Amino acid sequence: MDLQALRREREKWLEWKNIAPMQEALKALPETAAKVSLGDTVAIECDLDDGLIKKTAKTMLPWRKGPFQINSVFIDSEWQSFIKYNLLSPHFDLTDKVVGDIGCNNGYYMFRMLEQKPKKLVGFDPSALNLTQFQFLNHFIKSDIVFELLGVEHVKYYEHRFDVLFCLGVLYHRSDPVAMLKSLYQGLEKGGELILDTFMIDGEEEMALCPRDRYSRMRNVYFIPTVKALKNWCYKAGFANVEVLETAVTTFEEQRATEWIFGKSLEYFLDPDDPTKTVEGYPAPKRVYIKAYRA
Repeated sequence: MDLQALRREREKWLEWKNIAPMQEALKALPETAAKVSLGDTVAIECDLDDGLIKKTAKTMLPWRKGPFQINSVFIDSEWQSFIKYNLLSPHFDLTDKVVGDIGCNNGYYMFRMLEQKPKKLVGFDPSALNLTQFQFLNHFIKSDIVFELLGVEHVKYYEHRFDVLFCLGVLYHRSDPVAMLKSLYQGLEKGGELILDTFMIDGEEEMALCPRDRYSRMRNVYFIPTVKALKNWCYKAGFANVEVLETAVTTFEEQRATEWIFGKSLEYFLDPDDPTKTVEGYPAPKRVYIKAYRA
């Protein structure tokens, strides 16, 4: 696969009519030095006008992952992403490692990972909006993170392999989960680690839910496995060992509507009379977090 040609083609996405105004606002931002704190809220202090900062950030709605604070401007993202990050962080050590984040959104998790001083950080996400949000944040943070407008299917063709790959909240959007896991496996160095989370259903059988139409109002959810089924997918993809780190029900604390997104959030996706079910009658979102190893 010619990744350079693909990159050139996808750079044109930044000229789309819905993205171009965001890019113009980004380019109009003056250069500034900033003080950065990489805590639960990625906090930035700089000498730019807060009105300009808020106006620029508001052109880039919706903000799904975060939160971020730039001076007095609090970007209250839909997801309280620190909940997931803090759940996972005891289970990895990124010091001096080559790390990839597949489906990295605006880079929140990668910015948090900077504290562990990885050798290299690469984000993969085929969204021009997410890239623009990342560029806005990195205007202040000035990290050397590489953001690629590429998807999980491109990882196995990348210029180098990774010591650690993160893939958070992507698997259920793929119609062939085993093929996706194979791509991740092929993108890892020998002895490398995959940290992944996905929707799950309870049960001791090796099976998966296949929603007919929508799941939690989402069209593109294909398979929701039991933990045993997910492990089997990983083994079929080549992984030698799969460790379950945690399972957790998605709560209204973690995902909720704010002024920084369009429309509704988790409360709209669940049965108002029985929040243990989605509006379609399926089990409410529950996630399993795993670590899988390439032998």
